[in-house]
Amino acid sequence: MELRTVLGLEPIDSQFRWRLPVTPRTITGGNFLFGGVGLAAAIEALESASGRPCVWAAAQFLSYAARGSVVHIDVTLANQGHNTTQARAVAKVDDREIFTVNAALGERAYPHEGQYAERPDVPLPHECPEREFRKDMFPSVHDLTEQKIADGRTISQLNGTPGSGRHSMWVRFVDGIEMSGAALGFLGDWVPSGIHQALGIHAGGNSLDNTIRIVRVVPTEWVLLDIRLHGIANGFAHGLVHIWAEDGTLMATASQSTIVREWKDFPAVRGVKPPLEKTDAQESK
Repeated sequence: MELRTVLGLEPIDSQFRWRLPVTPRTITGGNFLFGGVGLAAAIEALESASGRPCVWAAAQFLSYAARGSVVHIDVTLANQGHNTTQARAVAKVDDREIFTVNAALGERAYPHEGQYAERPDVPLPHECPEREFRKDMFPSVHDLTEQKIADGRTISQLNGTPGSGRHSMWVRFVDGIEMSGAALGFLGDWVPSGIHQALGIHAGGNSLDNTIRIVRVVPTEWVLLDIRLHGIANGFAHGLVHIWAEDGTLMATASQSTIVREWKDFPAVRGVKPPLEKTDAQESK
């Protein structure tokens, strides 16, 4: 299944204007659109409008799109060359700009290639514990994935002791979502999860940006996120994530800056994901 179908992303009249409803499956625990969903939707729109695969895309998150709102994405192909298209996408709720994405799309026949980053040596997904979640995280975008800690601490293990700034997670999409440039853009928004690992406290962040650089897309069930926090100062954190397929292929690398925010006192719940149908029904009462 394509990610656009799961997100509810649809073109309006042409491939240059798109509609993205903000639903329970696309929000953060704060009840607003997850930045990775916004970038994923923009990549889908940009690839469709240009007819070319995404090479690089950079999102700047400007405002929040609340649950129940509708985001409209307008695509402009600024320059179309023989092999590369330079383009941008602007997303708004009514007249309020939510995020903007600049991107390059294309591909070239070239005989030389190489892979130089080193994948961390971690246990296989079935050998790793499930990630713990805060109770306020559901329903949310996390319903789209299964997540396991490959190298790092669970939330209940955080005791104020700082970490190395690096940890790894295995992530698998549910609903048979296929790997794509948009899916990689979605996964690139996981850098803020490194904040609590680095500081050793109950903290995360709100993304200011997300830049995804796509090496190649390959089919894979599980994806390894190698998250590296580079530094935290003045209330902001900066880091990157290498995104690996199960077979060791480096699919992409993403970098972010984020506002550091401490969580409210929510206890950790291991692997608990209330069904969306039940939650929505309860909320409607």
